[in-house]
Amino acid sequence: TTPGIRALEKWAVKIGGGENHRFALYDMIMLKDNHIDFAGGVTKAIELTKSYLKQTDRDLKIIVEARNLNEIEEILKCGGVYRILIDNFNYDNTRKAVKLIGDQCLTESSGGINETTIRQYAECGVDYISSGALTHSVYNMDLSLKAV
Repeated sequence: TTPGIRALEKWAVKIGGGENHRFALYDMIMLKDNHIDFAGGVTKAIELTKSYLKQTDRDLKIIVEARNLNEIEEILKCGGVYRILIDNFNYDNTRKAVKLIGDQCLTESSGGINETTIRQYAECGVDYISSGALTHSVYNMDLSLKAV
């Protein structure tokens, strides 16, 4: 989201028929690649997150981004994850990921998905699909106001 206009962007997605699964970091935890790398790996990032939630007595769902099938296996071993974000996988590896995850948690496909590829990703069996094209590829209307 764009700093300062997050609420407007989230509202625009909603009125356009999309669904916002979270508003900000305060209502769901999303461990992205930078968080994972900074923490020292997938397992460490999840352990630190669970520890934080316990120490602060918070009950927030955890989403973890996976960059490859090995990371998915590691996430599943840790447990306690609500959703795995299958990021920048091709169709074949997305199908493999969905099969590997099974019913252990929800799945979401993300990365490079647009109106021409969304059907193929949906047919891979993921629970959710996210597409940055909804917000970063929008064409603005040229509007102006003239005083008469």
